[in-house]
Amino acid sequence: MIPTKNRHVGRVVGLWRYPVKSMGAEALEHVDVSWFGFAGDRRWAFVRNEAISSDFPWLTIRERHDMAHYLPSFADPSRPDKSPTTVRTPSGTVMDITDESLSAELHPRGARVIRQNRGVFDTFPLSLITTQTIAKLGEALEAKLDVQRFRPNFLVEASEDIPFPEDGWVSCVLRIGDLRMRVDKRDSRCAVITVNPVTTKRDTNILRTVVDERQGCLGVYGTVVEPGRVALDDNVTVEPTY
Repeated sequence: MIPTKNRHVGRVVGLWRYPVKSMGAEALEHVDVSWFGFAGDRRWAFVRNEAISSDFPWLTIRERHDMAHYLPSFADPSRPDKSPTTVRTPSGTVMDITDESLSAELHPRGARVIRQNRGVFDTFPLSLITTQTIAKLGEALEAKLDVQRFRPNFLVEASEDIPFPEDGWVSCVLRIGDLRMRVDKRDSRCAVITVNPVTTKRDTNILRTVVDERQGCLGVYGTVVEPGRVALDDNVTVEPTY
């Protein structure tokens, strides 16, 4: 029988946006989600001068392992796309995002910052991972893994205690609060997940395990079907397909 109503699959237990690509996360209690993802998410990015003509010119955690220790914030968090952005460095200095001394500190070989109102995303504007997925990978590695290693927008506690439940949501539309999100594909992972977001030390075994056991994927990517507001503890449901 084809289901005729939404099926409950979990609840939201974490929400994050990343005002600057690869810098620290901003934890949220609620957020407005537009066609271009979370309001204020990845609106800024640093471009390496030596890589301007490459397919991936961004300065990220891969090149600078402590980049997530740089903490961006908006002067008015309720209006992030119309608000000045500052960055607190690991030393405690607060700089405007456009300050050239910040670029020089981040990448002495030369970098510049750009702003993109639609967000500087590698692929899709939304990313989601479940607590079950992080726990299952941690079991395989015999380690407790920090969710920020995977830099999601949504952390969902699935209602079924099964491994990697979000894989089953690919090609489905999720209702999360007032948002409708299409789950487009599994999230193909890169070397960023090898860097511990607290210690900045690398553990290449993490990516090797994801490649060997998960075809290189962990979590899912998605796009907006209908914009809306999402809050912590909102229900996550899968819409029926016809």
